[in-house]
Amino acid sequence: MAVVKNRGLGRGLNALLGDTPTPEVMRQTSQIPISKIKPNNYQPRTSFVSTELESLTESIRQDGVLMPILIRPQGDGYELIAGERRWRASQAAGLTEIPAVVRNVSDLQALELAIIENQQRDDLTAIESAAAYQRLIAEFGCTQQQVAEKIGVSRVQVSNLIRLLQLSERIKHRIEVRELNMGQARPLVGLPEDTAERLASLCVEGGWSARQMEKEAKKAAKAPAVLAQKEVDADVIALQEELTRRLGLAVAIVCKKNGAGEMRIAYTQAAELDGVLQKLRV
Repeated sequence: MAVVKNRGLGRGLNALLGDTPTPEVMRQTSQIPISKIKPNNYQPRTSFVSTELESLTESIRQDGVLMPILIRPQGDGYELIAGERRWRASQAAGLTEIPAVVRNVSDLQALELAIIENQQRDDLTAIESAAAYQRLIAEFGCTQQQVAEKIGVSRVQVSNLIRLLQLSERIKHRIEVRELNMGQARPLVGLPEDTAERLASLCVEGGWSARQMEKEAKKAAKAPAVLAQKEVDADVIALQEELTRRLGLAVAIVCKKNGAGEMRIAYTQAAELDGVLQKLRV
């Protein structure tokens, strides 16, 4: 398991994301009724593998929950911050209580912790990570550099992941179901949609490596028709990337031959749209 080096959360919170509870964590742990805990509104993971949950459920039936979950007070109950698989599996195992550590954390910290926990366990797809990073930018006003520092990755990785959101829904779905990884999908950004989707299909069917995809994408970009389009649209592509950086959302500019066109800003929830509107009204 790759350990994410995070600079912003501190030792106390980072200790709650490990696989083995420390004595300090166990001293803070109490038994909380499962019925009082609500799912994490900031959970970046959109799907859970049923076979993994079944295995964890059986483990909990035999040995109980070894690592407490992390929750925060909300209303007359609690909101889950980290440990959703343990929480789900505990319910499936028939438990009525679960060991938990209660901490008062902000919405921003709740999202950070959820991202970090999933990344430590390699649970997030590239699209899930990209959407989570984009949410940090759009909803909390973070820059790409700040996201990188909070999560413990490079700014280049943050930028590359967010750019994947410019891809078509078909290609993003392939990434979501793990048919394509970030290295295979990244060369497709900027290619015409039909060309990108054709290469994505060939990659999946032929088992291409990221290096081979990059090679094929470069060949496709040098094709006469595509080359002429890229020469005309070089400034537009640069503008797309600048707006994506400034807004923290994937921006696509479509130019037509008659000089008309349209600009599309992709968002996944109303809060992200509100963030764009606030920036435009400044």
